[in-house]
Amino acid sequence: MLTFEHRFASLPEPLWVACQPTPVNHPALIVFNERLAEMLGMQVKPDDATLAQWFSGNQLPPGAEPRALGYAGHQFGNFVPQLGDGRALLLGEVIDQHGVRRDVQLKGSGRTPFSRGGDGRSPLGPVLREYLVSEFMAAMGVPTTRALAAVTSGERVVRQLPEPGAVFTRVTSSHIRVGTFQFAAARRDEQALKALADHVIARHYPEAASAEDPYLALLEAVLARQVVLVARWMSLGFIHGVMNTDNCSIAGETIDYGPCAFMEQFDPQKVYSSIDQGKRYAFDNQPAIAQWNLARFAETLLPLMREEGDTVVEQATEIIRRFEPLFDAEQRRLHADKLGLSPESDHAVSLMEGLENQMHQGRMDMTGTFDALTHYAETSSEQHKKALLALTTQPNQLTVWLDEWQAVQAASQDSQRLADMRRANPVIIPRNHRIQEVIDAAYEGDFGPFHTLLAVVTKPFDDSVDARRLAAPATQSEQVLRTFCGT
Repeated sequence: MLTFEHRFASLPEPLWVACQPTPVNHPALIVFNERLAEMLGMQVKPDDATLAQWFSGNQLPPGAEPRALGYAGHQFGNFVPQLGDGRALLLGEVIDQHGVRRDVQLKGSGRTPFSRGGDGRSPLGPVLREYLVSEFMAAMGVPTTRALAAVTSGERVVRQLPEPGAVFTRVTSSHIRVGTFQFAAARRDEQALKALADHVIARHYPEAASAEDPYLALLEAVLARQVVLVARWMSLGFIHGVMNTDNCSIAGETIDYGPCAFMEQFDPQKVYSSIDQGKRYAFDNQPAIAQWNLARFAETLLPLMREEGDTVVEQATEIIRRFEPLFDAEQRRLHADKLGLSPESDHAVSLMEGLENQMHQGRMDMTGTFDALTHYAETSSEQHKKALLALTTQPNQLTVWLDEWQAVQAASQDSQRLADMRRANPVIIPRNHRIQEVIDAAYEGDFGPFHTLLAVVTKPFDDSVDARRLAAPATQSEQVLRTFCGT
């Protein structure tokens, strides 16, 4: 059993609405994350039929008290004062084995007061995508929501066409977003805003409570986590797709995997989201968008801060300006790891810029390039050098870069550098076309490919036969160039 608590429910009711899930016809369990369940304190696993009932919303787990959470958000730069959980319900919070409070939420469990005319359901495809990508991110050490369960509903949902429905259960440190603060601020409800900020400080940033200005310290702490998060996204070629303020987690975790994907052929302006026609959330724009989102967060906190007028605006602005130098420092550290260099190396930035230029001009696969470079660093063999050069359309130019890299890398090469390099460069990512293959098979009732892909992406450094087969980039005919959020 999970032992639920309900701290969020102590906040003013405009921030949440009690709501029951809508039962589904024939729930069936696809997958249950037993290791995560044990971490959450579930010592005895119920049978699959019971799990299907619990995690479809047909029968609530003991102690669950479902609530839809309210939030607002800037969606593609346009402010919407009320969004909220239109197809998700917070079942409650559990304390995990590490003493960390975690939310447990159903997604796709039916309509809520925030549904705005939607059906409150989720197609099977987005559920499988989120399960695979979030568990890969966890395996890579990227702060993220986690996947606890996926259940088919036995019903059809209509998007472009009728599709099989499913319900997803996710776990995270918090479902509080920048948009949650915007929701309270837009209502001019300073009491709710203060209660929310104090709740976040107590839950996520207790060190801010003793600061001279706790709310200014909260802004600084949230910014620091977003810096780390987005830098790690970029190091893996991850494109979130919908970096709206309502998808920006106050806890600094990746949340709301919708039209997300991992870049294959390197392109700084790559976009996968079917609705991002203006490339607002393109790969290279993500740091600036994160900073923009944090500026919107700062605006909501201004009424709570100690100073007033121009002084408090200047203080908050100064913190927001710290994003760029902090991000550059974090990215430099990650670049050094990916290139097998010392963290103190003065060459990491220039070498990475050179390699990114080579990947872009030479039409190189990002993950494959770093995996091949890691093999070459480990062996210095001509065979691995040839394998790396085979990835580019411009081998002569890449050879020049390799000579520069080797001159620097050889000076700092040791077993620790190589270990750090491998941990930074996975053998496999959840490639878009592989996810689509899994979804297509599942729509035909075959979940075998899903389980196979899940097994390898949750062990992203294992060099197994299955991993190598599934790590191959998409051919021209296999490419999936657009993804959809499922709403």
